[in-house]
Amino acid sequence: MGPEDDTYIGYVLSDVARLMRTVFDRRVRDIGLTRAQWLVLTRLYRRPGSSQTELADMLEVDRASAGRMIDRMEKGGWVERRADAGDRRVKRLYLMPEARRIHARMWAIAETTVDDALAPLSLLERTRFAGLASRVKEQLQSLAGADLALAPAAPALRARAGGTS
Repeated sequence: MGPEDDTYIGYVLSDVARLMRTVFDRRVRDIGLTRAQWLVLTRLYRRPGSSQTELADMLEVDRASAGRMIDRMEKGGWVERRADAGDRRVKRLYLMPEARRIHARMWAIAETTVDDALAPLSLLERTRFAGLASRVKEQLQSLAGADLALAPAAPALRARAGGTS
């Protein structure tokens, strides 16, 4: 088995993640969401009060791109910017009630997508798969943190390694 083999674990993991996003993208398109929108909704739902810089790091985009997304979502009544209590220059981001309703619909679609993807697995296999994947994720987070600690990277990259699971 070599790296060109379709059973190579790196390819399989990459393909699974890509195909999950593709199926999910198609399904949430029916409720009017783009990938950028559902990513913002997910990140702010998990980390309410994030700054624009933190959101950009989580999305792995530049601050200007994140700012444009936030502007559009703010105009649509989905996101609210609030001044930070400790630093008035920083704006904290929060989901508005409409965005929370959309997130709930989106989450139901996500659960169905995962159930559909895991349909070939038994309940025991699903449990084992989730446990093994979590262990691999923890290892990669540890490696990413160690790699970034050794490299002369920008502070935003070091911050990203610790807070975007």
